[in-house]
Amino acid sequence: MDDVRTPNPAPQEKVALLGGGCFWCVEAIYRDLRGVTKVQSGYAGGHTSNPSYREVCTGSTGHAEVVQVTYNPEQVSYADLLRIFFVIHDPTTLNRQGNDIGTQYRSVIFTGDDDERATAQAVRDEIAAEGIWANPIVTEIAGPAVFWPAEEEHDDYFARNPYSGYCQAVVAPKVVKFRKAFADRLKETARA
Repeated sequence: MDDVRTPNPAPQEKVALLGGGCFWCVEAIYRDLRGVTKVQSGYAGGHTSNPSYREVCTGSTGHAEVVQVTYNPEQVSYADLLRIFFVIHDPTTLNRQGNDIGTQYRSVIFTGDDDERATAQAVRDEIAAEGIWANPIVTEIAGPAVFWPAEEEHDDYFARNPYSGYCQAVVAPKVVKFRKAFADRLKETARA
């Protein structure tokens, strides 16, 4: 279920809703991926309407920081979006990504239907079997959730604030890791 304020994707596009810790990190990575047409930071999975960043940061709303990824499935599959998701964050730490601690930083995939749920479970099992991570994967696979867009200052945060301390210490290394591991999947603008 998309929030009514979120525009519907074009007929050939689909939407994925993913939470992998701080949305600034996840957004910056998916913006560079070929086949992705839009990435928006926001909140999902909570019990209040239209939460603010401050409210979500308290952990009291139940929301996770997420990104809504609009993509063309002819260029990148849902399964490949998820394979990248499981590499760009640590899916083995419950309610934590590095020094970001709390349920708002949980690893979660909000699926839109039974096919997405089955794909998410299959990819999670595939990644676990590959042994990429030493510890068990704790990523939650949840059903549909209302997406609430984050405040405007969070849009494209890394590109607009590359020299902030958090971006330098946390976001930039993840972007570099992604660009190295998935160089063949980058948009031309990300290769420059």
